[in-house]
Amino acid sequence: MLRSTPLLALLCLATACVPAHRPPAPPPAPPQPTPPRLPVEQVPVAESAPPPFEAKRVVPNARESAGGTYTVVAGDTLRRVSNKTGAASEAIARENHLAPPFIIRIGQKLRIPAGRWHQVRAGETGIAIARAYGVEWSRIAALNKLEEPYILRTGQRLLLPSTQEVATMTLEERARAFQLDIGDLITGGEPAIAENAAPERPHQTSPREKPLAPDVAVAAARPFDGHFIWPVSGKVVRDFGSFGLGRRNDGIDIAAPVGTPIEAAADGVVAYAGTGIAAYGGLILIRHSDRWTTAYGHAGELLVTRGQAVKRGQIIARAGQSGLTDRPELHFEIRDGAKPVDPLTRLPKKG
Repeated sequence: MLRSTPLLALLCLATACVPAHRPPAPPPAPPQPTPPRLPVEQVPVAESAPPPFEAKRVVPNARESAGGTYTVVAGDTLRRVSNKTGAASEAIARENHLAPPFIIRIGQKLRIPAGRWHQVRAGETGIAIARAYGVEWSRIAALNKLEEPYILRTGQRLLLPSTQEVATMTLEERARAFQLDIGDLITGGEPAIAENAAPERPHQTSPREKPLAPDVAVAAARPFDGHFIWPVSGKVVRDFGSFGLGRRNDGIDIAAPVGTPIEAAADGVVAYAGTGIAAYGGLILIRHSDRWTTAYGHAGELLVTRGQAVKRGQIIARAGQSGLTDRPELHFEIRDGAKPVDPLTRLPKKG
């Protein structure tokens, strides 16, 4: 018996004996869930240069004008009077009811408006100027009565809120200076160009091999026949106007499954394509003239770049669920200048 024990042990090892109570095998791993659709910041976006309002840093150079009167001397032009007094030439013209070509005469007394004025440098945008002073661009645009096509010129002077007004701003008001909306992009998104220069007018209808430089202003398309088509076919899930607790929709929201092609509502030029306004996620702005602009938000994929010419019906993006929305949809706006217009009053009636 004593001799059999080692033999049994050897036989057990040779035949891979296991204990009678083997632990059960672990259950198979559950299937991995399908990865969620990537947010717009991570989905493919047509390669583009940084937007102009992020490309050039603005150095504040505000100058106070005491106002009063100025007597025109030999060699003066309205721009020279502006440089001498610190007030904007456009504001001096308005104050004195001067009409183009703004001729002034020796000995003429001009009323000079008082204020705090920033002199625009090449490549600066309205948005970047406003951020440099910590105020909302819409406030500066209103103070200066800016109009279409909202192109700033090198040497132009912009009236700013007074130092007293800025000093009394609340933290919330200061924070709003860095929050963009579509109106800001339309009125303050283009870089300043030389006084006699013209914005670039593109002709191509495919993405640029090289994005438009951020110091080049985009020209609006011409001519524009005033007609728009539906950018997607779908149910309008939110109308234009007020809704909820004091909120407002500046366009319409159209249900569109993820990946649905989004079409340009009319011929135009892409003025913006990016994700700079968090609420709208992937956003495209198309300028159809100095007056009309359309906006396309919540896109999951952007297929065009700034400065690209597009045709009515051309696919410019694919629908998604980017930005602040709880469903796949397209946010669509039509703007007359900076003013939102109910798209249903401009789009063809559905049969």
